[in-house]
Amino acid sequence: MDTLLDLISQVICDMDQYGVCVVDNLLGEERGANILKEVYALERSGAFQDGQVVKQQQKLVKVGDTGTDYNNHQNGSHVSPIHPVRGDKIAWVDGREPICKNIAVLIALIDAIVMGANKIPNNGKLGSYTIKERTKAMVSCYPGSGTQYVKHVDNPNQDGRCITSIYYLNKDWDTKTNGGLLRIFPDGYANTVADIEPLFDRMLFFWSDRRNPHEVQPAFKTRYAITLWYFDAKEKDEARVKLRES
Repeated sequence: MDTLLDLISQVICDMDQYGVCVVDNLLGEERGANILKEVYALERSGAFQDGQVVKQQQKLVKVGDTGTDYNNHQNGSHVSPIHPVRGDKIAWVDGREPICKNIAVLIALIDAIVMGANKIPNNGKLGSYTIKERTKAMVSCYPGSGTQYVKHVDNPNQDGRCITSIYYLNKDWDTKTNGGLLRIFPDGYANTVADIEPLFDRMLFFWSDRRNPHEVQPAFKTRYAITLWYFDAKEKDEARVKLRES
């Protein structure tokens, strides 16, 4: 795994240039496998429910609020009814659950990357945001059988979300056989798509707004991921005002 500063620099550079950043081998085989075991445990516990769409009034979490400091581990909601075009099962966790200790370390690392990129000098487009809050972690499972999520934008209506971050947990994934590709249609790149395979220990960041429409193509094998959305404080405050006035 690269150093935290290396990861921050890569995120700043790639988000500036492409609006998308892919980091492979984020945690390594052992740590990734421990996270996957916890996802399996969540699944066995019955925590997963039909996929739902994040609403503006969802309770947010202060960035870094997992009870876990990533640096200490380097060696060691309200939602809307089921969305008809979404086939995943999900569970929301904050990392404080007894069976989510390794997920908490992952969340802490992603927090450290995003906040580091947001605060470091000369940070390009990330410098235009003030990030203080995020969602809980959404653990998702596409159970195969052609389940998918059709083309959409995470934040089409200025709800405050500025960065989408996704960690994939799928060992021995063959997109040609298993499907499940994430296809991004980046704004400003005519006739160009970014195809992201949901490979084990792969981390993905992209802008959450209309710059990055995307879809999860039909999956024919169980497909796992963990997603966090980070909020710009100014846009989120404006969204709260609009919600109160509506």
